[in-house]
Amino acid sequence: MKKHYSKIIFILLLAVCALFLFPVFIVLMNSFKSKFYISAEPFKLPTGETFAGLSNYIDGLAKTGFFSAFITSLFITVCSVGAIVLFTSMTAWYITRVKNRFTKFTYYAFVFSMVVPFQMVMFTMVKTANVLNLDNPWGLIVIYLGFGAGLSVFMFSGFVKGIPIEIEEAAMIDGCGPIRTFFLVVFPLMKPTTITVAIINTMWIWNDYLLPYLVIGSDYKTIPIAIQYLRGGYGSIDMGAMMAMLVLSIIPVVIFYLLCQKHIIKGVVAGAVKG
Repeated sequence: MKKHYSKIIFILLLAVCALFLFPVFIVLMNSFKSKFYISAEPFKLPTGETFAGLSNYIDGLAKTGFFSAFITSLFITVCSVGAIVLFTSMTAWYITRVKNRFTKFTYYAFVFSMVVPFQMVMFTMVKTANVLNLDNPWGLIVIYLGFGAGLSVFMFSGFVKGIPIEIEEAAMIDGCGPIRTFFLVVFPLMKPTTITVAIINTMWIWNDYLLPYLVIGSDYKTIPIAIQYLRGGYGSIDMGAMMAMLVLSIIPVVIFYLLCQKHIIKGVVAGAVKG
């Protein structure tokens, strides 16, 4: 009976997997088709007449300035994720180990920020960024840190609650101060949750269009903004080049995810501990 249910679950999971992969396959397939046939025959495989080879990729790279946008996206993503991981892990450790009204209020403030829709603070955030001169890549990193802190602190806090405090006490007895205790003892133990937080925020920041568009506009084009500029006047879109650039934009984050995926479930479960 259990084997029967296992087969049913396996088939359902395969169907769900195919459902999620189907749009990616459609984009990949259409990236090799002539732009004149993509809208007319979006679900047909490329043939001798419709096959465009690598011309869509060449045109897309030329029209979007993809490599410049790639460097900008890479810089913003790496720095933002690094800042989120570093500062939120330290914050989570502090508010978990130091029990008082301030840390309790701080924890619930981070949790509350997770349920506030971005649209509620969108216009005030843009105005504040302009006033504080945060409308540049460095400022965008600070803004991403603010928006990514809620979930990250929540996950790190859940993991820290599962770390025996005796380990930290032993380190302090050996002469470690709070900073050395955190970086030499606590932070290495956070590896599963650290990788999970890094993956979640990397996928979000790398693919984000609205926040960079509102804050830095076209002065520093990230990949989503560069791809959007393939839309021409009067609603015309170079669908071939757009499909090709979407494929190139997906590849880095997919590779990163595949390299780190084994840590995701372990990190999510560890970060969901109640305390």
